[in-house]
Amino acid sequence: MIHTIIFDLGGVLVDWNPAYLYRKIFSDEAEMHYFLTHVCSPAWNNEQDAGRTIATATELLVRDFPHYRDQIEAYYGRWTEMIAGPIAGTVDVLTALKEQQRVRLLALTNWSHETFPYALRHFPFLAHFEGILVSGHEQLKKPDPAIFELMISRYQLGELAGVLFIDDNAENIETAAALGIKTIHFVSPDLLKSSLISYGVLF
Repeated sequence: MIHTIIFDLGGVLVDWNPAYLYRKIFSDEAEMHYFLTHVCSPAWNNEQDAGRTIATATELLVRDFPHYRDQIEAYYGRWTEMIAGPIAGTVDVLTALKEQQRVRLLALTNWSHETFPYALRHFPFLAHFEGILVSGHEQLKKPDPAIFELMISRYQLGELAGVLFIDDNAENIETAAALGIKTIHFVSPDLLKSSLISYGVLF
């Protein structure tokens, strides 16, 4: 029996994509792709998710790519333009789970501790969670097993065969599964709903 469901946030409940901002900044799609791959890259962003400050991160890139100063500074200066809003179908699933009160609801997110307060202010559905573990606060990030182990100990999750983890990132799913946690690789709200029904936790 599933007793606890852990949700990822970005890509599952929140529609976040740097391209939403940078398509407004770059007229050339290829240059935008280069910038988001080699300058403000996923690896660079991940370090903020692990606790590095925005000021330090920006300074490092401006030093290495001075000709992109304005575009680099826009990453956090206009960061909210990367968020299209909630993923409505998944929010509906979360709300139904909350109303049914059959399982504990927790969240585990890779997110900068400096920008996460925006999410708390703008997404009321986050109040559905008993607890949210934010990577930037912990200076750990998925897929490191240590952040899952912290989640397990902090919220006293007990029998891991009764824990279900939902994430859109395959690496994160693999780590959770290796620890004995059941997983759903998120693709769409409809498929998530079907999976939760099959697990017997959504009615």
